[in-house]
Amino acid sequence: MIKKLWPYTRGYRKWMLFGVLCSAAEAVFELLLPLVMAGIVDTGIPAGDTSYILQRGALMVLMALVSMSLGVGAAFLSSRAGQGFGANLRQAQYSHIQEFSFRNIEKFSTASLVTRLTNDCNMMQMTVTMGMRLLVRAPVMLVSALVLAVAISAKLSGVFLVALPLLLVMIALVVKFISPMFSQLQEATDGVNLAVQENLSAIRVVKSFVREDYEEEKFQKRNHQLRNISEKAFGFVVVNMPIMMLITYGTIIAVMWYGAPLVQSGELEVGLLSTFFTYITQVLMSLMMVSMIMMMLTRSVACAKRIVEVLDETPEIVDGGGSLTVSDGSVDFDHVFFKYNEGAEKWNLHDISLHIPSGATAGIIGATGSAKSTLVQLIPRLYEAQEGAVRVGGRPVQDYSMEHLRDAVSVVLQKNTLFSGTIRDNLLWGDANATDGEIEAACEAACAAEFIRRMPDGYNTDLGQGGVNVSGGQKQRLCIARAILKKPKVLILDDSTSAVDTATDAKIRAAFRTQLPNTTKIIIAQRIISIMDADIIVVMDDGRIAGTGTHDELMESSEIYRDVYLSQQEGVSADA
Repeated sequence: MIKKLWPYTRGYRKWMLFGVLCSAAEAVFELLLPLVMAGIVDTGIPAGDTSYILQRGALMVLMALVSMSLGVGAAFLSSRAGQGFGANLRQAQYSHIQEFSFRNIEKFSTASLVTRLTNDCNMMQMTVTMGMRLLVRAPVMLVSALVLAVAISAKLSGVFLVALPLLLVMIALVVKFISPMFSQLQEATDGVNLAVQENLSAIRVVKSFVREDYEEEKFQKRNHQLRNISEKAFGFVVVNMPIMMLITYGTIIAVMWYGAPLVQSGELEVGLLSTFFTYITQVLMSLMMVSMIMMMLTRSVACAKRIVEVLDETPEIVDGGGSLTVSDGSVDFDHVFFKYNEGAEKWNLHDISLHIPSGATAGIIGATGSAKSTLVQLIPRLYEAQEGAVRVGGRPVQDYSMEHLRDAVSVVLQKNTLFSGTIRDNLLWGDANATDGEIEAACEAACAAEFIRRMPDGYNTDLGQGGVNVSGGQKQRLCIARAILKKPKVLILDDSTSAVDTATDAKIRAAFRTQLPNTTKIIIAQRIISIMDADIIVVMDDGRIAGTGTHDELMESSEIYRDVYLSQQEGVSADA
């Protein structure tokens, strides 16, 4: 785990080194202070040597100031190193997630990825911050104090032979039982985050269906699960501390019991016995710190495993690289097979062969679940076909870099997504360098300009989070305008006019014919009227192509197409 995460300390290793040195030096100065105090008690006070006492006292003050400075320095350096390490981990995960295909993302829930980027990274940076101090301080204090205690009285140090094994057994038991609990704790945190995310993102649906009580009960269930696991895990921590303290104070009592006769017989001076007490306390406290470190490391290992899972995930779709650009918008499917689950027996797309000429308008229609969206998502490599070839501009999509391919293929997905910011900010996603004239032309083509003009701030109107300030139809038109701004070779509309009326739908299609004559338009629609005038219409049925041709040809040759058309015409007649 350390080997995998070590590269992300780059840029902060010198801070870690200096922080470790400061922590070690601080511990040494703290250990030397009791020896100076012992000199005052055993030499200065009995002799009444005021000069010696003041001299040693000044030395103690100086050592305390140096120790404090080293402690402050260690805290600053460890904080900087920890925060930097956490930032590097978050950035590495986020950048790697951007390379994921849809299939990779589906392996992790969104809530889990959020937890790994936030909670887990916070735990890792806290481990570095605390570990730099405790992992150095505890061993230095433990070994040095033990050596000094033995140097003062080897006889009294025999008490450690009982105390140390007991403390080590406690530490081993805690690590053994608490490790799986921390893994469960992180999974339970994922569950709570998922419940919160789903509820807040779908709050309008929750309220419209009056399901607040149901959602509250669902959250309460996951929240209680997290609470129970937390209580169980941290219960070990709570029980661990009193037992540790019992062993510590029992050891101190034993030292008093066996140390008093040594002082009376003159084998040991009072000041050295006092110093021995200090060292034995530091030894035992160091072991308690080790216990805390082990618990912290146990939890951080659980977090680290989850982070490494993301970093080790191999993107299913590898960037082809190179400088090859898309020459035209022709699209070809050559005996393409695809399934979402590699282990599934049935193909989601079965033996798809299709040619769409450059500049043509292609309509795709079919029942829900017929794999219409799956088909078009293979074009910009949002998914990868397992068999066969998908070509754009006459070349396999794998020959292009992701940047060049997706710049040439503009997709408006079923789920329209807008981002926080103004209308202009969202439109500039299509082309960051677009002029005002180009933005307005794209909005005119998408029939969005009319409602933008009615807004108080026009293109500078803030949309709120996820575009909550616009209707579904307005959101669709803004997404279409954003796609048009890319000036793509291929424009894919995945049921992206379902929320607009038929008149507006017709205007958008007419604008496509006049303003995007050289762009290949692929339109997935449920309404036949939206694709009747397409150059080629593809009828999908259960992952296969059930028919291709123009509207008139399919009315003659395709029973599926004819049935859909007649049912929709009957609906129109009934409405009339």
